[in-house]
Amino acid sequence: MQEHEKIDYVEFPASDLGSTKKFFTKVFEWGFTDYGPEYTSFADEGINGGFFKSNKKGTTETGSALIIFYSKDLEATQKKVEEAGGKIVKTTYSFPGGRRFHFTEPSGNEFAVWSDKN
Repeated sequence: MQEHEKIDYVEFPASDLGSTKKFFTKVFEWGFTDYGPEYTSFADEGINGGFFKSNKKGTTETGSALIIFYSKDLEATQKKVEEAGGKIVKTTYSFPGGRRFHFTEPSGNEFAVWSDKN
């Protein structure tokens, strides 16, 4: 159910929609609905959203917002990211309240995963 004036949907660029879909399916078990050859969407993953065909990418270096996943087992999630072709761009580090790492998926978008477990 949509909530008035709350974030409802997020979209990301993707240069390789097929590889991006395979990555998120393998690591996070996402499902996708395609809307033509240049757009795919996902739902019920904490927020709904999609990927659109573009040669651009979102990284913190270029000023993009950072989407951060939560994990009960940071090391296991990192292993899944790496096995699915993700690249670790910031190794695991501690901060007040937990630890996290940053990665890019096959289209080059940067995400992070954090855990409050030590």
